Amino acid sequence: MTTERIAVIGAGPAALMAAETLSEAGLGVDIFEAMPSAGRKFLMAGKSGLNISHTGSLADLLAQFPALDDRLRDGLAAFGPEDIVSWMEGLDMPAHTGPTGRIFPETMKASPLLRAWLRRLERRGARLHLKHRWTGWNADGALVFAAPGGQVVARPAATVFALGGGSWRRLGSDGAWTALFETAGIPLAPFRPSNCGFTTDWSDKMREQFAGAAIKGVRLSVGGMETREELTVTARGVESGGVYTLSAPLRGEVETKGSATLWLDLLPDLETPEIAARLAAAPAKQSLSNRLRKALKLTGAKAALLYECADRAALNDPAKAANAIKALPLTLTGTAPLDEAISTAGGVAWEALDAHFMLKDRPGHFCAGEMIAWDAPTGGYLITACMATGRAAAAGVLGWLAQTD
Repeated sequence: MTTERIAVIGAGPAALMAAETLSEAGLGVDIFEAMPSAGRKFLMAGKSGLNISHTGSLADLLAQFPALDDRLRDGLAAFGPEDIVSWMEGLDMPAHTGPTGRIFPETMKASPLLRAWLRRLERRGARLHLKHRWTGWNADGALVFAAPGGQVVARPAATVFALGGGSWRRLGSDGAWTALFETAGIPLAPFRPSNCGFTTDWSDKMREQFAGAAIKGVRLSVGGMETREELTVTARGVESGGVYTLSAPLRGEVETKGSATLWLDLLPDLETPEIAARLAAAPAKQSLSNRLRKALKLTGAKAALLYECADRAALNDPAKAANAIKALPLTLTGTAPLDEAISTAGGVAWEALDAHFMLKDRPGHFCAGEMIAWDAPTGGYLITACMATGRAAAAGVLGWLAQTD
């Protein structure tokens, strides 16, 4: 095995897991990070509770990844939720599982976990080089970095790129690396926003009176997929965990049709006949808003959403109103800007990588994490896949070094 050091470029969960796997194997690792500190997006993800993974069977896990590539499937099978729980315990960070199956550190925050992780890497000899932005390869194929003290050139035995996607630029995930890869002829898929909000053409009343309102107790659906979570009204459209869950099919509709329809069930605990019967039993002299309020407790932003998206005249008919309440179409006109998305789809095309996450045209150079063209919803799946691909890329490094020795 080589005595030279390995370069890991990036310091998010994919990069740190690659560094962990390599250092555990006894290799020296240099972690190069463009920002002044490590794991900035990881820390932001854990600001209100670090949802690091999700319980369930392997089949349940794999079902969350659209157009699942075999290499990602194998990586997740080798390092999934149970492995992440064991890994956290090894850092003296026991796991807590929430009522919906989401896995968190007991501390809930990302910062104690990240500090423990970095300390262990340091004890194993990994070196963290902050404010080192990768600027490409020189004529000899060496890595070049812009650093506070000037240009740094590194010639590692192998390199793992874990440079992130194209959202949250201020946290370091700016996608600037794509220009360097494109120049090198490495196939890329365009970045697209994922786990994002969507725009719609609100009326002035809806925008001015209800922007920021959280509409609870609704079922959201599109193309056979559904979820029951709250829906948040924004000045330009909608967002929420439920919208993020459905963002891939919604984005697909926008891309192919120019708009998407998000179907809303405003009263998922009541069946259509019951809703119609309650409305029909209301005194005829009552106004529509009073009938909705007294018979169905439909008020505020939820009632406003009904008025916004349904035929107002049809709402005076109990049967038609019940149908609208159970299947209300909200037309979405586009996605939120790329930089505001929680994550991005696109990046290094799978065709550019071999079975071990190595760039086919750059032997000894491997890719991991969100910079590869895969997609997943929130709920712990994103971080799980980042860590799994970081581990898989590091395993690829070890196998490649064994063959080249």
